[in-house]
Amino acid sequence: MKFIIATNNAKKLVELERILSPLGINAVSPKDEGISLDDVEENGTSFKENSFIKANAACEKTGLPAIADDSGICVDALNGEPGIYSARFAGEDASDVDKNNLILKKLENTPESERGAHYTCAVTCVFPNGDTIQVEGKCFGKIATKPDGDGGFGYDPIFLYNGVSFGRVSAEEKDKVSHRGNALRMFKAELVKYMEENNVNK
Repeated sequence: MKFIIATNNAKKLVELERILSPLGINAVSPKDEGISLDDVEENGTSFKENSFIKANAACEKTGLPAIADDSGICVDALNGEPGIYSARFAGEDASDVDKNNLILKKLENTPESERGAHYTCAVTCVFPNGDTIQVEGKCFGKIATKPDGDGGFGYDPIFLYNGVSFGRVSAEEKDKVSHRGNALRMFKAELVKYMEENNVNK
C-alpha cells in the first residue's frame, strides 16, 4: 500500500521509512509524486495541529493516504521553547549547529538539575475518505553542556537520554526510545486496527 510522507527533510524521511516499511507500507516522498508542499503554511498552535495540516495537504494533492509528523524539543528552563518552532528557532536558514549552540548559550548558567527537556512527535495520517489517525509520542531527557556525537539530526547531539547523547547512539537504538519511535509504534497499532476494521489491504 502506498502512502505519501509529507516531509522535505531527507533524514526524517529515511527514519520514517525505516520504521514504516515492516508494515508493508511503500513510503514515497512529495518529490516522488511530483508535488511540492512548500506552499503549506504550518500555522497550528501545537504539534498535532501542524502534523494534520501537512498530512491533509499532501492527501488532497495526491489522493493518497498521507502521513506527516511534527516534532521538536521542549526545554523546561526555556518554558517549553523552542517547541513547535524548533526548526526555525535560530532563524530560517540556521544550521543544526546554530540551533544547538543557541540553546546551549541560553542554558549556559543553568545547573544540571534544571536542564530537563523532552522531545515530542505528533504523527497524523489522513486518508482520502477523510478518516484520520493521530498519535503523539514523547522522550524525556536532559540538555547536555556541549554537543556530543554527530549521529541523528536536529538537536540530537545535545539531548541526553539516560546520560547518553542521541548523537552517539545507533539509529536502531534511537528508534527504541525516541519520541518518533514511540509515536510510530502507537501509530502502527492504530493503523493495523484501522486496516482490519475497514478491510484495507496492504
